[in-house]
Amino acid sequence: MSSKETKKNIQIVNRKAGFNFHIEERYEAGMVLLGGEVKSIRNNSVNMGDAYCLFEEGVLWVKNMHISEFRQSSFNPHDPMRNRKLLLKKQQLRRIEAKTNTKGYAIFPIRLFENERGILKLEIGLGQGKKTFDKRDDIKERDIAREMQRSKI
Repeated sequence: MSSKETKKNIQIVNRKAGFNFHIEERYEAGMVLLGGEVKSIRNNSVNMGDAYCLFEEGVLWVKNMHISEFRQSSFNPHDPMRNRKLLLKKQQLRRIEAKTNTKGYAIFPIRLFENERGILKLEIGLGQGKKTFDKRDDIKERDIAREMQRSKI
């Protein structure tokens, strides 16, 4: 058995992102993480329902993403709610920052995954918030699709 066959694929999805926002652009960003955080992510101990991204002095940060403390870590555990720096190319950062300066645009995490090289990446989205009637339309479409699936069985 090779190492690729035993490797488990990590993918943590923020389901609120698609429900609360119209996603216009997606970017893959690296994150500055500590060792205990990486191990907690591999144990799926992440909550990014309330997470959002913000520019501070030209640097993109992800805030309110809860990565639980790793139980077997050393005597100096990480803060679960600390701000984590996102790593993108300068051109991408400038483009995102210019878009967010326009009214109504927000940056939010979509999913946390491990790429083919084993590096943890955060997929972030750039989009506008949905209104309540848009959310109701999404719920209605989902219910109709569910009913169609039930009627086929």
